[in-house]
Amino acid sequence: MKPADIPCRKRRGDDLRMSHDLNARSALITGASHGLGLEIARSFVRAGASVCICGRTAEDLERAREELVALAGDDRRVVAVTADVSCADSVTVLVEHALRHFPELTALVNNAGVYGPMGSIEEIDWDGWVEAVQINLFGSVLVARALVPHFKHRGYGKIVQLGGGGATAPMPGISAYAASKAGVVRFAETLAKELRPHGVDVNALAPGALNTRMLDEVLDAGPERVGQAYYDRAVAQQQSGGAAPARGAELACFLVSAASDGINGKLISAIWDPWDELLEHRSDLDSDVYTLRRIVPADRGLDWGLE
Repeated sequence: MKPADIPCRKRRGDDLRMSHDLNARSALITGASHGLGLEIARSFVRAGASVCICGRTAEDLERAREELVALAGDDRRVVAVTADVSCADSVTVLVEHALRHFPELTALVNNAGVYGPMGSIEEIDWDGWVEAVQINLFGSVLVARALVPHFKHRGYGKIVQLGGGGATAPMPGISAYAASKAGVVRFAETLAKELRPHGVDVNALAPGALNTRMLDEVLDAGPERVGQAYYDRAVAQQQSGGAAPARGAELACFLVSAASDGINGKLISAIWDPWDELLEHRSDLDSDVYTLRRIVPADRGLDWGLE
């Protein structure tokens, strides 16, 4: 089946399938025609899941679908839908399409995202800035919002929001991305509390610095628009190979598996956090561990600002 058109750290391969079994599960993955989204889809299919992937470019999406179909074999299904997650009408039809093929849909991975315009805030293209926020933040909210009734009805579900460096540190010159990703993570934390009584886990995933087309955008923008320090880090990242997308895909696989049930409202780094050991520390996660928070003077050993 070709894409449908819609308006507007340690385990690999078979070991991964055994450790985070996704048999009989199905997932909707946005932005999955290339890059990390496609890597996540591969990981899910290898682990036994059926997937519905979406993207904005039909040609790229069809190539991804063909690859996943070959990987899936006869026991898993792959559906592809062209969609724009920043458009509410498109999202409505996307979700209807996904649920028509997978009425038992178990998981959503909101991966679709862009950097947006780069440069100082007073000089960047405002329409481009707004569009980046619409894709990164509004897009992830729209798809999650559309699937919440389904997950509530089932009394179970998994939502994974893609965070990123912008959620945890300022990114001068890439403000649309930074602001939207911080919003994505805070939304995930908020939605997690809303859906906890319904058996739905919502978490944010930070995949690390990946060598994708988004890195090429930073290099093309140059130090004049993203700053010399960030540009130099991007060059070093390109030369080193960056973070392995497979590690982020493995974390996504864990977060939609039964093994992560009850882990909720967290921002987890695929690269830096010992997420494959979280089950040993589940009781410690009922705290502000792995969440966004304000740092006060006492957190840094300072004695001012106290009552």
